[in-house]
Formats: sequence, structure tokens, C-alpha cells
Amino acid sequence: MDKQINSLSDERINPRYKTGQVILPLVLGLLLRIKSLNELNCMLKENEFKNLIPKGERLPQIDTIRDTLKSIDLKGLEKINISIIKKAIANKVFKNGTIDGHMVAAIDGTKIFGSYKKCCSKCLTTEIKGKPHYYHSGAVMSVVGSGPKLVLDYEMYNCKVDSTKKDEGK
Repeated sequence: MDKQINSLSDERINPRYKTGQVILPLVLGLLLRIKSLNELNCMLKENEFKNLIPKGERLPQIDTIRDTLKSIDLKGLEKINISIIKKAIANKVFKNGTIDGHMVAAIDGTKIFGSYKKCCSKCLTTEIKGKPHYYHSGAVMSVVGSGPKLVLDYEMYNCKVDSTKKDEGK
């Protein structure tokens, strides 16, 4: 997995940190169930991860993480997710199913990367209490029931694309 994370790329020009270094705080945040990038930012500023990284190495700040997420190669993340699923299957994690011997998955839509201040050309926009709220949104398919809650697949919404050009409903 280390090799896969270190092989991730993004479109930043002359980055100070490699993409894998930028993803590390996010992975730590997921493991610790940090609820938001703001909470992660506080933890980075307080240097709470200092015992988890090699001496002399620094973690990027939240702006670098945000910029990387905007331009990261999603195909690389997809490959990592597929390898995790294959490993779970090979290790017979779901041998007895997740609910009554059956493999059960659910699909749900979710908003991600919401902000009242920062936005990009692909952001969706809504108004909340008279202020524009920028966000990305997508559908996620994940395993439900007992055992690990793996994400099987995801698709980002792009409502700004004309529906005749999208592959929806086919």
C-alpha cells in the first residue's frame, strides 16, 4: 500500500511535498475519525502527529492538502481501492456474507468538500442562509452489515455537464 500511495500524482506545479506525503494526514484523519478538514487543520497546527512521522519530516498544511485534493489523479485512488477490495476477497473477509450469509451493499449520495469561501470550476453551488455554499457531491457504494465497511465504488456528480453527455440512466 505504501508504494501505491507514494505513486499517486496530482497536477500541482513544483510541489514542495509529494502527493503521498500530502495524503498521509488524510489517512491518519480517517483512522482517527476526524470529522472535518478544520479539525485536521487544528491537529496539524498543534503538531499532534509528530510521533507518527519520521524525525525531521514535516506534514503539509491544510491549504496544501486542499490544493492537492482538487487536482489529484482519481485513477490512482481507484487502483488503491480496487487492490483493497481484492485483498479483502482473497483473505475471505466476506466468506459468510455481511447480513444473513448474503453480501449486502448500499448506494447513497453525499456532499463532500463543502466551503463557504473556497471553490473551483467544478464546484456545485447552493445557497444556505443567504450565502453561497460550494461543494462537490457524489454517489458511493459501500458494504453494509457486519465486517469492514469497504467502499466498493464511487462516482462524482457533475451537474454542470449537459445530461445528454453524461452516462446516467443507461
